[in-house]
Amino acid sequence: MSHRQRIVAHALSPAAYAPYGDVLMASPHGQPGRPANQGTARRFDHLAGLENLRPGRAALNLSVFRCAPRSTSPFPIALLEKHPGSTQAFVPMNARRYLVIVALGGARPDLTTLAAFIARGAQGVTYRPGVWHHPMIALDAETDFVCLAWEDGSAGDCSVVEYEERERIAVEIAP
Repeated sequence: MSHRQRIVAHALSPAAYAPYGDVLMASPHGQPGRPANQGTARRFDHLAGLENLRPGRAALNLSVFRCAPRSTSPFPIALLEKHPGSTQAFVPMNARRYLVIVALGGARPDLTTLAAFIARGAQGVTYRPGVWHHPMIALDAETDFVCLAWEDGSAGDCSVVEYEERERIAVEIAP
């Protein structure tokens, strides 16, 4: 195939991840935040855009995904999915590290835009509507993720592309 057969996962940063979505964390761009809770906290607002492209049809769903850890490296990408009508946000509840795999594209992922990131436990992510991504991949231990997405239970909630073994790209994960 003409695309790369192996990519390396890099540390998640707001700048590198910007084409795909937002990194959810306190002060992602160095902003000081503002005092909250009688001075015992700092509040960081408007960290991500959240879009529902199917208003009136899809309802906001708050769910939790419990993900078993994966330790295979290189990690083969067997499928990518996208949510064409909704931002999808994932916030880890108990992670040390997890893998985020993303790509741009239309009806199918554009594998020349495929990227992989290693996120720390204090970082969540959003996928913009239509951004292809791999399901969540916990690296070190079973991890729970809070997920927010607008869904109506129809096939329009999620599109999936599966890859045959010979088509799979591998992601190198640094220890």
